Amino acid sequence: MIVRTLQNTLLTDNINKAVNGESQLKRVFSKIVDDLGIYYKIGLTTDFTGKLFNEMYSWLGFTQDKLNDVVLTPSYVATLLVKLARVNKDSYVWDFATGSAGLLVAAMNEMLIDAKEKIKSPQELGQKTIKIKAEQLLGLEVLSSIYMLAVLNMILMGDGSSNILNKDSLNDFDGNYTDENEKFPANAFILNPPYSSKGNGMIFVEKALSMMSGGYAAIIIQSSAGSGKAADYNKKILENNTLIASIKMPIDLFVGKSNVQTNIYVFRVGEPHQNDDIVKFIDFSNDGYTRTNRKKSSINLKDTDNAKQRYQEIVDLVRFGKNKLNIFTEKEYYEGHIDTQNGADWNQSSPVDTIPKLDNFKKTVSSYLAFEVANILKRQNEANDSLGK
Repeated sequence: MIVRTLQNTLLTDNINKAVNGESQLKRVFSKIVDDLGIYYKIGLTTDFTGKLFNEMYSWLGFTQDKLNDVVLTPSYVATLLVKLARVNKDSYVWDFATGSAGLLVAAMNEMLIDAKEKIKSPQELGQKTIKIKAEQLLGLEVLSSIYMLAVLNMILMGDGSSNILNKDSLNDFDGNYTDENEKFPANAFILNPPYSSKGNGMIFVEKALSMMSGGYAAIIIQSSAGSGKAADYNKKILENNTLIASIKMPIDLFVGKSNVQTNIYVFRVGEPHQNDDIVKFIDFSNDGYTRTNRKKSSINLKDTDNAKQRYQEIVDLVRFGKNKLNIFTEKEYYEGHIDTQNGADWNQSSPVDTIPKLDNFKKTVSSYLAFEVANILKRQNEANDSLGK
């Protein structure tokens, strides 16, 4: 499929025509090698085709198309989702709207890191690495052009792309991922769904979680999905899964691609939600990064306020609770409850105490008296000045 898709492009006369001794194809190739080649050579964990896609995305006219629904997840957010879904070396991870496979790349990296930390035998580690890449990741992408990017991405990352399927995860997927019709034993689900789908994309969550027996899930989605747009899907999800946390993300998270407010929802799979279950509501509006969208800027993302520490603290807060509060305050972290029969109360914030305290009353009265005294003195001075004249 890849050869067929790329053949006409690579062999066309126009891009192979030499101008000043260099073809357009060579110029593009050189730019890619210069900008990304170093990361590949030194083995850093990089969503290669995600970077390429975002670059191409800025060139093409469809970026302004309101129907365009492909918004890739930033790598640091992908890593956050993976950690919130508690991915480790033994996880089986799937993504029902894979895009360029950035989330699966992040999951694979986390699994390999965990394997290196816990497996001391080089031979055993080698076998585990092969198993992770060949058996423990599964992605589905319905758009053939994006699917190709996902396959290329995973090939670059060295996994052989064996479990990237060009299928409609909602209508054409029954959970099988081998020729022997073996079910994929998923215990970790990560997702950034197309927001135009039913329930802002919660239809993907409901389908995936219904095919899992346990584990954890972390999704990033439009906030309106938790405040009414997906109430029916949410109520159905809560019948067999527990909402652990609701995290409000920065409004400019997808700057240049989309301006929608998003939330991350974290679930424990296979346990029905009870009204007495505690849900951790976290305001992550300030994630420590400052974003710009300048075309010529080499760095559009800057860590200006302990971003890495903030992201780790979010993971710790969701996992262990308020005793992990350090950078964040209780104004940004709130433990509350949702109604399983509501489905539109997933985006809560810390209650504001509106009852005035005695000290507040004293300060207000003091400020008012000072203001009145100053006005009286001002009027007296003006009167004296006029008499003096």
